[in-house]
Amino acid sequence: MAVAFRGRVTGTLVLDAQGLVRLAEADQLMLRRAHEAAAAGGELVTAASTLTEVLRGDPRDARIHRVLRRVTVADIDKSVGRKAGELLGATGLSGHRCAVDALLAAVALAQRRPVLLLTSDPDDLARLTREPGRGKAERVTVIKV
Repeated sequence: MAVAFRGRVTGTLVLDAQGLVRLAEADQLMLRRAHEAAAAGGELVTAASTLTEVLRGDPRDARIHRVLRRVTVADIDKSVGRKAGELLGATGLSGHRCAVDALLAAVALAQRRPVLLLTSDPDDLARLTREPGRGKAERVTVIKV
């Protein structure tokens, strides 16, 4: 039913750049969330655009690449780009930072529910993923990492 219930995680975990970095750094809370999601049949997901934020083409990328072996990286195609633009229009958000957030939000909204979006920017992503027409248990849950 719910994504995070009494600290337990079920469903799909969508990670922003900070979520990926924390997982790569073996942050204990992130590792627990990832393990619980996998044990419950969920998966880890991020947007291809998030890779732009975390990869620099140097040896420090090795930890991120290890994590990416367990993460589904959703492609950014025309439909995702269009959806992200519509989300920006609906919320009144703009700018490059918000565009990256909107792409991740569009990916999160397309995932099998329940969805827990782990982000360093919960305010904007909560606005971008708002779904008033869905029941609370079916909405994307946004949590600060």
